[in-house]
Amino acid sequence: MKIKTIALSLGLILAAGALFAADPFEGTWKLNESKSKLTPGTGKNTKVVYDSRLIRNKVTVTGDGVDADGKPVHIEWKGRFNGKDSEVTGDPTSDMRSYTKVNDHTLNMISKKGGKVVAQGRIVVSADGKSRVVTLNGTTAKGKRFTNTAVYDKE
Repeated sequence: MKIKTIALSLGLILAAGALFAADPFEGTWKLNESKSKLTPGTGKNTKVVYDSRLIRNKVTVTGDGVDADGKPVHIEWKGRFNGKDSEVTGDPTSDMRSYTKVNDHTLNMISKKGGKVVAQGRIVVSADGKSRVVTLNGTTAKGKRFTNTAVYDKE
């Protein structure tokens, strides 16, 4: 009887651990400007936070940084990594965004403004979970094409 109880308890603990395993995207990320290549005239997020604990089955992504004119911005998106558009607030360049999970360490992202795609990119978290690279291609509000590669370190 004791062996069955111990085995059942151990099984439940392992199952719970797998269910609540750390998501590599989760946490606070700080921009490493020295490793990043950002196009002049585009905004940048200096800090990004992924939090899936606040809303059941949804992720909240917040970004703090500056817009293309150097003015502070606070951007927020709440949704799922399922490829469906969800509202973005605080971003002067987009009003909707979608994320699609490619694998455990990679997301594809599409940003839209008024239904038109203005940027798309890929977010890749390193195997050790200590850094992530965001590659973003798009068009500025002035119609200029850009490619940004932003490198973030986990805090």
